[in-house]
Amino acid sequence: MLIPFARELQEATLLRRYKRFLADVRLADGHELTLHCPNTGSMLNCAEPGSRVWVDLHQRPGRKLPGTWELVETAPGELACVHSARANAVVAAGLEAGLITPLAGIQGVRREVTLAAGGSRFDFLLGEGEDSWVVEVKSVTLALGGGQGAFPDAVSLRGQKHLRELIGLAQSGQRSCLLFCVMHSGIRRVRPADEIDPVYGELLRQARAAGVLVLAWSVLPTPSGLQLAGELAVDCQP
Repeated sequence: MLIPFARELQEATLLRRYKRFLADVRLADGHELTLHCPNTGSMLNCAEPGSRVWVDLHQRPGRKLPGTWELVETAPGELACVHSARANAVVAAGLEAGLITPLAGIQGVRREVTLAAGGSRFDFLLGEGEDSWVVEVKSVTLALGGGQGAFPDAVSLRGQKHLRELIGLAQSGQRSCLLFCVMHSGIRRVRPADEIDPVYGELLRQARAAGVLVLAWSVLPTPSGLQLAGELAVDCQP
């Protein structure tokens, strides 16, 4: 299943990424632009100056920047989607089409749902009542070589909070799922990045032990769009 981009992406060269949300690029004609970088993480291994990138140039009223950085080539032939919000859109399409097989056949998909006062807002609630599923999605782009990917790429207090709440939900009987949306063509299996955020790794193992379903799904980025590909293995061993 291909989720196409709204507009044709333009190839460019990354000059630098800075202040988290800004990236300077050089277009094929030599023109340099500052674009929006839609990623709150460290973008480890995905933001090397000189990298080949693809950008969506779209100037609309009220917007300060002329476009958005979407893809990066991290190694010859390997592409990653750095627009982390794309993960939810691809997962939503996959859920509605029944392509994420462990969660297929559940009627009704609600987005951005809060289950308790003061609690986190989760990405999806599938179904209703006792048979419903809470699903939290995490975008994975950190490739470590040899097909190995890891999450997170920086200490994630928000991610830790989500895991603690998913554990509590699972222990209360609520069906819960953490779904790693792997938007990197070079990743074939996923593990927690214990060397970056050991607390997250330990919480992920506790979550799986508590009954939280931990999945990873491959999304293959191309300049035409994002291709939902299939399930990947998740290794939670320390």
